[in-house]
Amino acid sequence: MKVLVVYYSLYGHVHRMAEAIAAGIGEVAGAEAVLRRVPETLSADILEKMGATAAQKALAHIPVCTLDELATADAIIFGTPTRFGNMCGQMRQFLDATGQLWQQGKLVGKVGSVFTSTATQHGGQESTILSFHTTLLHHGMIIAGLPYTFAGQTTIDEMAGGSPYGASTIAGGRGERMPSEIELAGAKFQGKYVAEIAAKLSS
Repeated sequence: MKVLVVYYSLYGHVHRMAEAIAAGIGEVAGAEAVLRRVPETLSADILEKMGATAAQKALAHIPVCTLDELATADAIIFGTPTRFGNMCGQMRQFLDATGQLWQQGKLVGKVGSVFTSTATQHGGQESTILSFHTTLLHHGMIIAGLPYTFAGQTTIDEMAGGSPYGASTIAGGRGERMPSEIELAGAKFQGKYVAEIAAKLSS
């Protein structure tokens, strides 16, 4: 059973969450986590001006996702940084190219899930995931979030991302904060949860 983790990460925050998602998937017997990134749309010059060149080089070993991989996966977990309360343009462009899959109903009945990152605590984590769900519903996917059975969901001991809609992390205004242990635990929980549902559907 293949669970595809498809994401865009500019500075590495979403990538770190994706690794935790994959670790959770790996805890489910028979489940294989496959990490894939969406194509970059920014030029090398722009990436350098944004200070993202080093992070992008570090992620170059992750293959770019193909549309065929979406069709053959048993479940797909999408990760995107937030851009003004919505998904990033790279992810939007990738999804906009899935029209043929939609026409053929290739994603109908697959489990779909979303995780994200924002610069600030209230920077649109929930709106990004909820608006992302619209695309998944158009594809006929079965949406899974991050249930409150993840105990870290209700913590008030520290500032942390995470909502019933999906795992998330807070990167800081300059990207200085990497995902915390509780945020990574939420991502791992979500990965395992999605894989468990996919396993039940495929049995």
